[in-house]
Amino acid sequence: MRRHTLAVIVENRPGVLTRVTTLFRRRGYNIESLAVGETENPSISRITIVVMGDEKIMEQVTKQLYKLVDVIKIVDITDKRSVERELVMIKVKADVNVRAEIVQIVDIFRARIVDIGKTSLIIEVTGDSGKIDAIVESLKPFGIIELVRTGIVAMVRGEIK
Repeated sequence: MRRHTLAVIVENRPGVLTRVTTLFRRRGYNIESLAVGETENPSISRITIVVMGDEKIMEQVTKQLYKLVDVIKIVDITDKRSVERELVMIKVKADVNVRAEIVQIVDIFRARIVDIGKTSLIIEVTGDSGKIDAIVESLKPFGIIELVRTGIVAMVRGEIK
């Protein structure tokens, strides 16, 4: 079993996401990451799904997805040269005594402070999952109040013919 990243191109219609995720649920496959949004064409959406499975499972999932009326195209980009990114916002405890230290961490990870409160900061970070995990670990000692992650979005490098 290994991690697979699927780019599923679908018609941008109500209920499509439900049908796609229900397919995974019915077969007992856990979706590790899910990101969906409109593409350059407003009538088409792209769903990026990260799921664990072997080749047989992925072949089965792909065949089942293609049976859904609104699915246009599926690309397993797992073994392709690609760029993956994730966004996280982290609200961390930050009184005046530790702010300078937190700002240093933010600079090291090329993150941004997007909100400053009296006792907290909200930090925005984009990058691969490893970078996201590393900054979260670095900020844990200060006290993470709240954390939200978008899920992975990915694109194959270069031109696709």
